[in-house]
Formats: sequence, C-alpha cells, structure tokens
Amino acid sequence: MLHTIIKENLYQDSVNLMLLTNRLSTMEGVNKISVMMGTPANLDIFKNTGLYTIDLEEAKPNDMCIVADADSEETVGKVLAELDSFLKNQAVSSSAKEFETVRTWDRAMKTLPGANVAIISVPGQYAAEEAEKALNNGLHAFLFSDNVPIEDELRLKKLAHEKGLLVMGPDCGTGIASGIPLAFANVVTEGNIGIVGASGTGIQEVTTIIDRLGGGVSHAIGTGGRDLSNSIGAITMMDSIRALENHSGTKVITIISKPPAKEVRNQVVRLLRSVSKPVVALFMGEKPAEQEGHVIYAGTLEETAVLSVQLANGNELKGLISENSTSLPAVELKAKQTAIKGLFSGGTLAAEVAMFISEALGLQKGLIHEEGYLLKVNGHEVIDLGDDKYTQGKPHPMIDPETRIQFIQEAAKDECTAIILLDVVLGYGSHDDMAGVLLPAIVAAQDEAAANGRNLYFVATVCGTEKDPQDYQEQKTKLESAGVIVRESNVQAIKTTLKLLNIEVPVTKREFHPVGTLEKKEALLVSEQISKLVNEKPAIVNVGLKKFTQAVTNHGGQVVQFDWRPAAGGNERMRKILALLK
Repeated sequence: MLHTIIKENLYQDSVNLMLLTNRLSTMEGVNKISVMMGTPANLDIFKNTGLYTIDLEEAKPNDMCIVADADSEETVGKVLAELDSFLKNQAVSSSAKEFETVRTWDRAMKTLPGANVAIISVPGQYAAEEAEKALNNGLHAFLFSDNVPIEDELRLKKLAHEKGLLVMGPDCGTGIASGIPLAFANVVTEGNIGIVGASGTGIQEVTTIIDRLGGGVSHAIGTGGRDLSNSIGAITMMDSIRALENHSGTKVITIISKPPAKEVRNQVVRLLRSVSKPVVALFMGEKPAEQEGHVIYAGTLEETAVLSVQLANGNELKGLISENSTSLPAVELKAKQTAIKGLFSGGTLAAEVAMFISEALGLQKGLIHEEGYLLKVNGHEVIDLGDDKYTQGKPHPMIDPETRIQFIQEAAKDECTAIILLDVVLGYGSHDDMAGVLLPAIVAAQDEAAANGRNLYFVATVCGTEKDPQDYQEQKTKLESAGVIVRESNVQAIKTTLKLLNIEVPVTKREFHPVGTLEKKEALLVSEQISKLVNEKPAIVNVGLKKFTQAVTNHGGQVVQFDWRPAAGGNERMRKILALLK
C-alpha cells in the first residue's frame, strides 16, 4: 500500500534526499520508497516509478515529499522516525561547520566581500538564473548543475566573456584553483602544469596520474563537455588558455577534450600555436596529429599526463609509462564467453575504453551514444552510468553504487560475459569506500558464474591519489582481495582486458622531439578578474550542495554557504515575474 507524507516548506538538497531514500529503502517492511522535493520534474519521476499518489497534487517545489510502499502503518511510523533523526543530524552537522550560511546574494557578498567564484549545484531549471546572478555580482561561475539548455549556456558564456569572467560548465564535475579542489576533485600536489578540460573524469584521470608520477598541477579548469561544440565555440577553453599563458606559475599547458567540432578544434589549436609555453593536447576520438613545434598531441589520458610531467621537468620525451608487469592469471573461459562489459562511473573513462575496444576489434559501427551506452555490439557493452538516464532521482554512481551493482548482477547472468571492467573514482564528493561497497556484488557475481560452470574476471582502475579523503592503497587492496586485477590507469586496464582475451593491443609508434626553450611571444590579453582567479586562492560562494564546502575549508579556502531555495516557493510563473522586476 502507498503512503504519502508531505512536509511543507522543508527544502533539502537532492543528494541528501537521494542518500536518505537509499537508507530508508533498506528498512524492514519497506518495499519501495522515494523522498524528493515537490518540483514538477520530481513529480514526473514519482509517476514513472509507480509511486505517484493523488496527495502529491498538493505538493509545492519547496515541500519534501515521501511516498512509501510499506506493509503497515507501523512501518510508516518507523520511516518517519528515521526521517526526523536524519533531519536533526543535518541540523547538528550544519551548525558545526567552519563557514557561514546565508539565504540571499546580497548577504553572501557582504559576508564574503572578496568572493570571486560561485559553485552552483542547484536543479537544472534554476541553474542558469543563479549563474547569471553570480556573473552580475562579478563572480566566475562554476556550474556543476546539468540539464541546462545549450541556449542558456551560450548566453551565459557570452555574458561572462564580456565581463571578463569565466563560466565553467554546465555539467562541470571537477576543478582545481590554486590548490583548492572544486566539486568532485582529487587532492593533487601543486605544481606547474595548468590544465583546461572539456571533460570531468578526464581531468581527474590526468591530474591523479600527474600526481603519482611526481608532478604537480597549478590549475585544472573545467569547461563543461559542450564547450567545444559548434554551438558554443570554445569560449571558456580559449579564455582559460589565455589565463594560463599569463600565469607565471604555469610552465606547461595541457588541454583535454571530448570529441570536438572540427572547426572549433582548429580554432583552439590556432590559439595554442600562439602561446609561449609547451602544450600537450588530447582531442578524444581522433588519431593524434604529428607534433607541431611546442604543441604535442597525445593519444590517451595516460599519455597526456606522462608527456605533461616530462615537459614540466624539462626531460626528453620518452612516451608512455611502463605497463604493470604483474603476471596475468591463466584465463579459462567457455566458448560463448567473449564479451567485455565496461560499467563506468566516469563518462570520459568510459569513452576512452569504448574507442580503444572498437579500434582493437574493428567495431566502429558499435560506437554509439544512446541511453548511456558508448559501445554496444557483439555482446560488448561500455556504459556511462553517470548519464542522465541513470541519475534521474538517483545519486551519481561516484556517490552511490546501487545502479552499478544492478548492472554487475545483470552482466554476471549473461553467459557471454568474460570480463567486467570497472573504474573506482576517489576524491571529494565521491563515496567514502566505493571498493568496499562493490566487493559483495563482485564476489556474488563470481559465485553465480561459478555455480553455472563459468569463470568471471574483473579488471579495474582506481582514479585517485594517496592524499585523497579515501585510502588509495586500501581501495586497491580491497579490490585485489576479491581477485580483481587492478591497473594504474584506465588505458592500462583496457589493455590488460584485451590481453586476457588474447586480443592484440593496438600500438601507435610515434616520435617526440624535445621542445626546448621557447621565445616569449606577444602577450595574449586576459582580464583583471581572470588574472586574479589564477594568481590567488579563490573565495567561494557555494550555491547548493553543502558537501562541496568540505574540500574548500580543508585546503584553507574561504567559503560562504548559500542555503538556496527556489524563489517564490518554486512557483514558476511568480519566479519569472520576480526575475523581471529586479
């Protein structure tokens, strides 16, 4: 039986409510439950999941809505008690924070008058409006929010460019500003490599490998995945390149991009040729071009990191790091077991694997971008579980393992599955112990396959550093305890996977030439605000998810928490009228 509880004017951020839903769903007597704010989009999710009731018609966007399929009224009472406990713990946690909380932009700017960056993680339909307010207050906008129309992205980036500011995003998952991690970021050594990336986990993979190789990062500026599309024209990337060119602490500029529009890519390259610093550029989806003077093109995320470190150290370029020499197990597979299942929390990591497999097996026709799948052919599947399809009303798979566990279970049942390939992404924002919570599912999958007379193999990579909030070595050890083969990078994991299946690994032989000393060229202009962003530690207004404050405060940054609520109680018509009156 469905039970509906509506708590009026009790706003909580979406991640907290998603995690609360997971917690309540494990209670005895609860068959199914969902806790969300009463926005129109969330009400649609209630309908699509079979939890919609007529009582929800009274809900407003500022109201917390709980719908439970529970066995009894007694169970509902226990759910409410657990909910109240959760809310009390949230209140205690918030009161103990090392930052001030505000409710308006005016108050935010008075509380932190030196603020110059806004991290925005509100629901997508409100994100552009908040980003515009940030720009009009003179702040760079770091737009973590997704589902922002591309028309709004273009408008915001043009406005930012005119004001001498940056819009990082939308759907910008990670960044590092003068040693301050932003959103889903890893803790890496500060250094002289400046990164601009139209790719979230791509930045994380490159920065963590740089750290493990003994290099350091000055800045990692995320642009959002659509920045190099024809519609946007690389506005943020090009302004960021100019910023790093003018930053004395950056000695090497590193560019990472998901597959770009050809003309936009060429426009970016023309700018890179005009800078006076060595450049490493990775444009995923294309064969790396020959070295052009001080601009070197990489073929993988790993190679991008390696070349960046070598250039930063002034060393002769030697190509890739050596592969993990650990011997591979003797693989015993049934005749039907030929398929690789890649189940990824990182979209760029999934894309790299999909392209690598398609090249090795000649499966270009299987490369797709539908419902989270990046490769789907002949039983092979590579899935980005962070795609919007899998995060509607659910936390991102870096936070919550539930969706990936379901896919592991399905892959184990498929008699064609030979190897399951995983990523475990560490850092701020990610799960405290992802390897630990995945272990039972991995062991159960192996046991199920064995019960049916099959062996099932797992290969994984851990994207992180020794300084991350999670224990990097412990994460690796936990995976290995279950027989998972762990590799140092995403590309090494897929190479190992192919070798286990006796598939020839593609090898690209290229020669690199030392860049040497470059002549100082005519300076590229950069605004005073952008110059300040790259030369000083940022002061941040965090609009939305409170958990993003931890990384800032832990690394000595200044932050004020904007305790955001939808304007006009979420009434769309009134909200638009109020916006016009301002």
